[in-house]
Amino acid sequence: MPLSLSIVTAQRSVMERNDVTKIVVPAAEGQITILPKHAALLSALGIGEMLVFAGNQIEPYVIHGGFIQVLNDQVSVLADAAEHAEEIDVARAEAARERAQRRLSGQDSEVPRGGVDVLRAQLALQRALARVRTARRHRTGQPSMR
Repeated sequence: MPLSLSIVTAQRSVMERNDVTKIVVPAAEGQITILPKHAALLSALGIGEMLVFAGNQIEPYVIHGGFIQVLNDQVSVLADAAEHAEEIDVARAEAARERAQRRLSGQDSEVPRGGVDVLRAQLALQRALARVRTARRHRTGQPSMR
């Protein structure tokens, strides 16, 4: 019996499938794999790659926090933000990564000295890295960033 999966954000329904055989998600405390007949679960999500297995396909997504609920083979992902690897603008993600790295190193001329919100810059860096890695890993012809 396959899993039913829905991924939603406040802005849109990202995907719905009823033929999912396995889900790998970035939970706040580490990676979780969900299989059919999984125990009931409610967990916070971290920032990272989510893989959805259905038949011979693997659908890669980037999740930026939120929650996952598993109950009776129904899986609901309520994400702060989510996007399929094919939707990612790699150039934009690279620019965000570079900007976050400059801010963290104190080399961003747009921010006054001592005005960097370090936690915000660290989260921006995590999001950008997750987007770049996932896009490069799952798009043909693009080298992987390790």
